[in-house]
Amino acid sequence: MKAIINTSDAPAPIGPYSQAVKAGGLLFVSGQVAIEPATGDLILDDIETETHQVMKNIKAILTAAGAEFSHVVKTTIFLKDMGDFAKVNEIYGSYFTADFPARETVQVSVLPKNVNVEISVTAFLG
Repeated sequence: MKAIINTSDAPAPIGPYSQAVKAGGLLFVSGQVAIEPATGDLILDDIETETHQVMKNIKAILTAAGAEFSHVVKTTIFLKDMGDFAKVNEIYGSYFTADFPARETVQVSVLPKNVNVEISVTAFLG
């Protein structure tokens, strides 16, 4: 069985996908960008603010599924510029306390809505 997870506390999908899909004991959260859910505005002031908004959006989806960052087992970070890695890594890391998830970080040439960072996560719900 699979269940679709949607919450108004995170941005609505901008294409034919769900915010997250729960299947078995896993939760697959689609890549999130820095869209403020209440207004739909992109938050692109600086990479730090942008990354915090991405992580807040992920947190809202995890919460809607009954999970939290401690349940995350795998993440993927897409960066427009690998020069932003240190700043993104510091902010990303502040959302986890221990037992960090597996992760890869890759630089890509372009991201949806021309954002600078997109992050997806997979969580184990047990």
